[in-house]
Amino acid sequence: MSSMERFFEIAKSRQLSVVLPEGRDERVIAAARRLKDEGIAAPIVLGTTAEIAAAAQAIGTTMDDITTIDPVGSDRLEAYAKIYRQRRDLSHGVARRMVKRPLYFAGMMVAAGDADTLVAGIDSPTTMVIQAGVLTIGLAEGITTPSSFFLMILPEFQGQQDKPFVFADCAVNVAPSPSELADIALASAASAGRLLDELPRVALLSFSTRGSAAHAYVDHITEALDIIRQRVPNLSVDGEIQADAAIVPAVADRKINDGSPVAGRANVLVFPDLNSGNIAYKLTQYLAGAAAIGPFLQGFARPISDLSRGASVDDIVTTSAVCLAQV
Repeated sequence: MSSMERFFEIAKSRQLSVVLPEGRDERVIAAARRLKDEGIAAPIVLGTTAEIAAAAQAIGTTMDDITTIDPVGSDRLEAYAKIYRQRRDLSHGVARRMVKRPLYFAGMMVAAGDADTLVAGIDSPTTMVIQAGVLTIGLAEGITTPSSFFLMILPEFQGQQDKPFVFADCAVNVAPSPSELADIALASAASAGRLLDELPRVALLSFSTRGSAAHAYVDHITEALDIIRQRVPNLSVDGEIQADAAIVPAVADRKINDGSPVAGRANVLVFPDLNSGNIAYKLTQYLAGAAAIGPFLQGFARPISDLSRGASVDDIVTTSAVCLAQV
């Protein structure tokens, strides 16, 4: 069974719900229809009755057996506004206006346990999805930096078929500080722990391996490593380490000989900045023929995801399945 088949099977077995707040988009309607018809999840689509009906009619389908909610007229609005007001120390009127917004209403559904995950971004910038997630669902304990990861699945690597890696951060944080890089690494390890069929082994990537070069950029990585080891002493993490030493055992044997649990065996690759992360995932996708699934947001108290505004129906369905596999 491939990794993606496993994620879909996990989602189907759990029968959880995903809230899709951008119901006026035809792709969201088509994805909701597939999630329902294929038994992957129980979709909840947000939008006005007219918007949802128009989008469904445009693609020749119906929403009769799918839950749809207009946040403005919902009987949950007042309860969500009360919770939001208490969390944000706002007036009830301001809280109510915020929660009327589909992204915030969807976030409050997840926060209140009325939905299991949130998938958005078709009609919303990444910054808005992140902001709504932070203000409603909140960040995981100990994490102060929301970030993202791609699930990269290589057709073959080192004799293993369908080899999965977690790449982070490839979509959100441009130039993370050492403490932010530590947050990204810890969130990535947690994501890998939920998704991969093996323990996370985290490599903090650099152009240097264990002091082979001296530079402030290297110091940046080693400082992040110190923070990680102080916060989670039992995590398998190593750095600074070059990419080849992180993933190729023969190279690791030449460059690192102290019994590192990560060198040559890393399955979580943490890049020092967005330049390197974004370039690396695209090169891996197109030169190695890898499937690049994501980006997924991470570091939140509950799994949520941001879609590209050019996402296809398949992308929405796949993203929803992977999110639900993390719940």
